[in-house]
Amino acid sequence: MIGPFVQPKEIPVDRELSLVKYYPYYGRTLPWYQDLSVCKQVDNIDFPYDRDRLRRMYRYLSTRGECYYLKLREGGRNILVGDISISDGAISIVVCKQYQNRHLGRRAIKAMLERAREVGWNHVDAEIYAFNHQSRRAFRSVGFQPVGEELFRYFFREG
Repeated sequence: MIGPFVQPKEIPVDRELSLVKYYPYYGRTLPWYQDLSVCKQVDNIDFPYDRDRLRRMYRYLSTRGECYYLKLREGGRNILVGDISISDGAISIVVCKQYQNRHLGRRAIKAMLERAREVGWNHVDAEIYAFNHQSRRAFRSVGFQPVGEELFRYFFREG
């Protein structure tokens, strides 16, 4: 929950993608965070998450803002392929390796920007490591602008 606003259980993005409110499902999500390339992109670390670190991360994100899974409808099945959160004025996203480069992240970011606008934010920040060119392209493509070496900001326009 952000302020007095109740977090929706699901935010439809389009016909194949929706954002589903976080619930503990570490069996599905832990493998994303055990991929060393994903850990490097997200946290600039060279070691995988364990279940305890993952639990602490989700607890932090879900209690300080809103946290969602990216739910993809593919081949008649629903598959969780990443997570996205907004808290403390910032957005963060992870898409598991096998579903990257399909613009799922961009679509999810746009939906979260709408959510941030809905709850009254003036802007949204994203911290992106200088070496993470893939994420930088994704965030810039939806309107984020660099305001520091590793800080990008999306400004909501008035009217």
